[in-house]
Amino acid sequence: MRQIWKSFRALYFASLMMLIGSGLLSTYLALRLAADHVDGLWIGALMAANYFGLVLGGKIGHRLIARVGHIRAYATCAGIVGAAVLGHGLVDWLPAWLVLRVIVGLGMMCQYMVIESWLNEQAEAKQRGLVFSGYMIASYLGLVLGQLILVMHPQLGLELLMLVALCFALCLVPVAMTRRIHPAPLHPAPMEPRFFIKRVPQSLSTVLGAGLIVGSFYGLAPLYAAQQGLSTEQVGLFMGSCIFAGLVVQWPLGWLSDRYDRALLIRCFAGFLAVAALPLAILPSVPLEVLFVAGFLCSLVQFCLYPLAVAFSNDHVESDRRVSLTAMLLVTYGVGASIGPLVAGVLMKFFGSQMLYAFFSFFALVLVWRIRPKAVTNLHQVDDAPLHHVAMPDSMSSSPLVAALDPRVDEQVVQDQMQQSPATPDPELEPDADAQPAPDENGGPDDADPEHPHTFTGARP
Repeated sequence: MRQIWKSFRALYFASLMMLIGSGLLSTYLALRLAADHVDGLWIGALMAANYFGLVLGGKIGHRLIARVGHIRAYATCAGIVGAAVLGHGLVDWLPAWLVLRVIVGLGMMCQYMVIESWLNEQAEAKQRGLVFSGYMIASYLGLVLGQLILVMHPQLGLELLMLVALCFALCLVPVAMTRRIHPAPLHPAPMEPRFFIKRVPQSLSTVLGAGLIVGSFYGLAPLYAAQQGLSTEQVGLFMGSCIFAGLVVQWPLGWLSDRYDRALLIRCFAGFLAVAALPLAILPSVPLEVLFVAGFLCSLVQFCLYPLAVAFSNDHVESDRRVSLTAMLLVTYGVGASIGPLVAGVLMKFFGSQMLYAFFSFFALVLVWRIRPKAVTNLHQVDDAPLHHVAMPDSMSSSPLVAALDPRVDEQVVQDQMQQSPATPDPELEPDADAQPAPDENGGPDDADPEHPHTFTGARP
């Protein structure tokens, strides 16, 4: 472990500084607009714009890296992100802030891609799990520390924007000073949306729901806490404790995921989220202790949905498609995270701040209805399923290249798909547009075997 830290500390430090800046910026903007009595719709729109930029960056980042190389692409994007952050302090016009948030999201996605491809290039096959864990810890720790800065500096002045820009300047240093050789050129993996919609519809539904919930949380939970009467320091503590819950839950989640039916776990966690969010959804004003406890419990569960959906989908997709699967999952998550803050912001504007957690509860119940373990047919389950659960950072801190670090994905497959020209898809492997969809592993009853609709009741062989 010490050797891994020594080898990758520069990239971990770069990730840490990026996420400190990103986490602080999201909360700062929400609190700044709340202090100016701006509608929650605008705050949600800013977070939606950030996720829209992340989704765009997944495509544009490949072209930029291919054109100028990893180090120059990273330095360029870090400089642009830093300038966009400072632009929030120079311009008070909210439509301009939307454009700046898109730029920040786009630039950060390119930075994630550089770091993740570099980590994969340097990591030996047997170390990928530990390297990935270190990256995830650095990501979550950065998000938590970004919130705790508000505890030490509660004034919502321009100093915080300068501090965010400082973080993006510092994240440049370890990458710009590296003496290592550039990673190999990268190409985007094909997403094959039609194939995955037919093959893993319940996983995609869970990822979409997780995007709706978690995207709304990052953008609007600071506004909700402020409207509950919390001071800036208390908002920072509230957000920090909630994000910390996402880190703490990863190990017990992995233990459960490797021993129990993953579809059933998704349904149970979604049900628990719906119940845990009810006190905050029903009561217009709650005591401070209830707010922190209920918020922590909600976060424990909401940060479980995405990793479980990733593990569940990998159980039903062949190894040579898992890079494409990761891209599909992150785009689906990004779509949900772009829509969620907008919808939740409208609800908060017209019906009160408690509608944020009513929104969480409603979509958790939708997942309870949508995820049906008894509909899983197991016809396409991979031979070694269930695969070992791997803790996954949410897409606030990862890119489509995160598949290259996932120890469940065969390293040679990653090399073939991400470092060579994209191959023409084999028509025999593609679903026939005119044919009826085959029964899929985690599809609904309509897709299950009509004669044996309940032949498989879990993720176990």
